[in-house]
Amino acid sequence: MQFTIEARPLTSDTLSIGAGAQPTQTTIEAVNPQDAISEFVRRDHCELVSFSSPARGRESIATVKKQDSVYLVRVYADLR
Repeated sequence: MQFTIEARPLTSDTLSIGAGAQPTQTTIEAVNPQDAISEFVRRDHCELVSFSSPARGRESIATVKKQDSVYLVRVYADLR
């Protein structure tokens, strides 16, 4: 199954990244959302801070840290 992963920088200083910064998108083949986020973390050389996987069919939410930045990450099945 394909999962789309969107990562958006989190910061208290919105001027440093620009208001409304667009998320980056990555598509990953995985069995489930947990495997998809694990592969994303491995590929992007970042650290998983938190992961929440709600009821089936809903998007999962994670936060990851890369160097001195923290990102909000959405993981959802690509139903195309």
